[in-house]
Amino acid sequence: MVKFRPIDKTWTLQRVLPWLLIIGGLVAMVASLLLTIEVFNRLENPHYVPICNLNPILSCTSVADSQQSHLFGFPNYFIGVGGYAVVAVMGVAILAADKLKRWFWQLLQTGLTFAIAFLTWLQFETIYRIGALCLFCIVVWAASIPMFWYTTLYNLRAGNIKTPTQLKKVVGFAQKYHLEIVALWFLIIIALIIKRFWYYWQTL
Repeated sequence: MVKFRPIDKTWTLQRVLPWLLIIGGLVAMVASLLLTIEVFNRLENPHYVPICNLNPILSCTSVADSQQSHLFGFPNYFIGVGGYAVVAVMGVAILAADKLKRWFWQLLQTGLTFAIAFLTWLQFETIYRIGALCLFCIVVWAASIPMFWYTTLYNLRAGNIKTPTQLKKVVGFAQKYHLEIVALWFLIIIALIIKRFWYYWQTL
């Protein structure tokens, strides 16, 4: 029988995390679904212009047509639709249950770690190889980074991931300056995009 968590009025990571997973998972899932719909609309009508095609740089068509977007033999956004739906459901489970098994948290961590590693690779590919950006993909990036970051911090704090002795100071620093680190993460990505496509931005 599932035991429900009593109401907690303090804004702790334990209380905020499930909502972050639910909202972030749904946002990333919807973005992946919208990209899927736009691609299928274009397949049905070659003259269709996706709503995410704004200019030569912000062009989801360029990204969706690339080899990188079919890394596993099928469109990457299919993974996004299913994977982020699972993340949202797991957020609901965390919200409802009083306590979950360690394997649940490790499974969630594994999935989000794969997602952030895959998305980091895709960021490099879209910026430096494809030379275009997909708005829906950017939404997925923006949702995935905080979900991965705060799930990792929670798992380290709760002992679901064991911290090596030599890394305890690093983990302590990350726990203390968690907001600054995630903000810096976003700023680095923004700076890379601005620098890479500066030749275009300065013509606007």
